[in-house]
Amino acid sequence: MDRRLLRGLALTAGASVAAVAATGAGVGYYVAHVLTAPRRPNPMDDYVMTPFETGVLFEDIRIPTGQEERTLDGWWFPRPETDRVIIGLTGFRGAKSELVGIGSALWRAGFNVLLFDYHGHGAGRGAPVTLAYRELRDVYAALDYALERIPGARVGVIGFSMGAALAILAAASRPEIQVVVADSPFATHADVVSHNIARTIRLPGQPFLVTADYFLERRAGYRSRDVAPLRVVGQIAPRPLLLIHGTADATIPVSHAQRLYDAAGEPKELWLASGAGHCGAYFLDRPGYCQRVCAFLACALDRDGGIGEPLPGEHEGLAFQ
Repeated sequence: MDRRLLRGLALTAGASVAAVAATGAGVGYYVAHVLTAPRRPNPMDDYVMTPFETGVLFEDIRIPTGQEERTLDGWWFPRPETDRVIIGLTGFRGAKSELVGIGSALWRAGFNVLLFDYHGHGAGRGAPVTLAYRELRDVYAALDYALERIPGARVGVIGFSMGAALAILAAASRPEIQVVVADSPFATHADVVSHNIARTIRLPGQPFLVTADYFLERRAGYRSRDVAPLRVVGQIAPRPLLLIHGTADATIPVSHAQRLYDAAGEPKELWLASGAGHCGAYFLDRPGYCQRVCAFLACALDRDGGIGEPLPGEHEGLAFQ
């Protein structure tokens, strides 16, 4: 074969390899950027639903985090007749305002409710974020706040998407959490990132995950392997766990919930919402969703006498979101 032809083929092959490597690095960097970059402010950021619109009692609160310059914005829905507290955990780049609906329903059912924004998410916008790595410390801070406010409180958590993964991770290491409701959780950081890479570029996601991890470690100090609810979900037992997932979830496939359920100990329940998309079970039947979740939490935490009775000044007849 002609040497010039061989040289040309070698150069072409080398260029192809270089192009593939550059593409892999580019995709990996983009994924790490999407997972960690601060969100740009939006003019509509402060025009959101608040508990005022649903007619529940609430307080604006600041949750200390152990770092003087960093506190978390939150809302506390008080029920002074009970020591039971439910902490709501939002999804990736979500805001506490997104949980006003379920939060109001929980308050009307007789629970104290704590909603808050992770650092860099919601009202804390402008700071770098991660996918359930640094945010876990914020969940611990919210739990500590609730326990300081009501010593000996019986605490449950309800989380959505990333918040559902955080609920599992937090409960696995903090026994003060007595019951977990996880709506649309991912089983592992690696699997959900790989799935969404593949869904976006129509190529296998796993090879790009390697380069994404490289940039994640340099940008945020962690790798995908550091966030794996599947690895610790078995530590929640014997505390009750309710897993909720839509069968049509394209963001986090329903198989994640099934794997978590299989790895969890008893008591556990798996509620598959037929036809629901990501975090969509609530929207299929809002009253039914709230009733089932409230009943599960109440059963786990033991009902108080008079639970759900109106407080003085409560606005009756206002629907929650």
